[in-house]
Amino acid sequence: MANCRETIRELDAFLDDELPDDVRRHIHAHLGDCVDCHQAFDFQAELKLAIRRKCSNDEMPAGLLGRIEQCFDEDFDGDGIIGATDDDLTIEPT
Repeated sequence: MANCRETIRELDAFLDDELPDDVRRHIHAHLGDCVDCHQAFDFQAELKLAIRRKCSNDEMPAGLLGRIEQCFDEDFDGDGIIGATDDDLTIEPT
């Protein structure tokens, strides 16, 4: 059974559906019984929606995706290169 500390620690992963099924069930059960954690859940869920609404039309700064890929050592944009940016592909005139 999840307690308040575990529930609060896992809220982001819970909201992003990134938890194993058994942990997810425990967190879900705890949220049903604990008013304080349920309020924290509601706040986190609303905050995620607000950030998504406010940032969904913003263009990503040049080079940000490349830096994120380098941090996670993963190719998020599917270009086959980790850390490549439009800046990296620009050929400077001589």
